[in-house]
Amino acid sequence: MKILMVCLGNICRSPLAHGIMQHLAEKKGLNWQIDSAGTGNWHCGKAPDSRSIKVSLSYGLDISTQKARQFQLSDFEEFDHILVMDQQNYKDVISLATHQEHINKVQLFIPNGFVPDPYWDDTQFKPVYDLIYARSEKLLQELLKSEEGAIR
Repeated sequence: MKILMVCLGNICRSPLAHGIMQHLAEKKGLNWQIDSAGTGNWHCGKAPDSRSIKVSLSYGLDISTQKARQFQLSDFEEFDHILVMDQQNYKDVISLATHQEHINKVQLFIPNGFVPDPYWDDTQFKPVYDLIYARSEKLLQELLKSEEGAIR
């Protein structure tokens, strides 16, 4: 299974989701490919935000080797599931879709909700980490339970 996590700049939320889901999948012995990308190109090639790195390290998870990249059209073909952190990310990603099959791969990471962007508030990195971790645990179970690998 190939899963892509997407946020705005690929330095705060999606690197956390990428690292957490990769960790959970590895703990279960799953050979899943997890990656992350941003809808914008401001941080391409850079490591995650130092605050995302710090909060993940406080939980024993090192995301410091990840490098930001921008979402690209080929991601629709490469990944089975494209999970976006908020409605604007959703709109930005599906605006690049060339057919319905692409759109069908894109879903909100939190169904009917969103992951707040902690970039402007240092105090929000831990709550965002906790939110992403809790959702990632549920998402992993949903994917494992579904014979087709579809998210419910």
